[in-house]
Amino acid sequence: MMTKCAIVLAIAAVAFAINDARPATAQAYPSRPITIIVPFAAGGTTDVIARILGEHMSRTLGQQLIVENVVGAGGTTGSTRAMRANPDGYTIELGNMGTHAASVALYPSLAYNPQLDFAPIGMAAGLPVLLVAKKDFPPNDLKEFATYVRANADKLNMAHAGVGSITHFTCLLLNSILGVKPTLVPFNGAAPAISALIAGQVDYMCNVAPDVVQQIQGGAFKAYAIGSSKRNPALPDVPTSEEAGLPQFQASAWNALFAPKGTPKPVLDKLSDALDKAMDDENTQKRLLTLGSEIPDAARRGQQPLAALVKDEIARWTPIIKAAAVNAE
Repeated sequence: MMTKCAIVLAIAAVAFAINDARPATAQAYPSRPITIIVPFAAGGTTDVIARILGEHMSRTLGQQLIVENVVGAGGTTGSTRAMRANPDGYTIELGNMGTHAASVALYPSLAYNPQLDFAPIGMAAGLPVLLVAKKDFPPNDLKEFATYVRANADKLNMAHAGVGSITHFTCLLLNSILGVKPTLVPFNGAAPAISALIAGQVDYMCNVAPDVVQQIQGGAFKAYAIGSSKRNPALPDVPTSEEAGLPQFQASAWNALFAPKGTPKPVLDKLSDALDKAMDDENTQKRLLTLGSEIPDAARRGQQPLAALVKDEIARWTPIIKAAAVNAE
């Protein structure tokens, strides 16, 4: 039978072991696979970027990153699920300009506040937006495009992939700059909108580079400008909007990783570091650049730059969307 002293010592040893295990458990993150919620369909640009980055981050973290596609309501369904997930680092989201900036104006009853309900991990890839038009559209450059559209707006059709999509509100920006209101033609996704443009059924649209690189390279339709500060390596012949004479048209549908609010800082730091390593990897960069994506420079990476970007983008897009009297509900 144990003496009173032995019992006290045994209890103390157990308590010490429990307390000593706590920091070890925290340091062990991640100890199981991590889910990346992609709030859009499999095979889309955001999904492809998530899988490219997840592959490299898995090697850094020593655990598999599993992509889960949660579609609906312009990406806000998946973002809501990510916001409500346990803040333990095992569920994160690859959101974008739509889900974490434009959504504030587009969805008056949005279930989350992008600035308050998420912990930023880091910007993942920039998706510059291009202005493209059907092959036989008369204007030859962006200046001619602006003149022609202003003179003929009531006869023209602008395609987009649905109210609230990036193709929709980035072209709202373009139209507001030009002061025009063409007929807006919605499609059920970017692919059918692109098909209609190739067939000449619509006149012009705005879309992210990865969605239109192949068609531009193949001459399926015209590309007037890219809304970024630098030319895109995948489309070196397409001028920037500033070079082409419309510097106000700056639009990049950035993607970024977010965790639920309350995720511990050491966990966020591990994820940010793994993302940074992926973005610096030569093979990963090559795959992203081939898509038409942009690699963010050091100044735009990390948690604080992403928090600032979300704040700035909400402030930028809200008045444009409200002026167009658009909401997606």
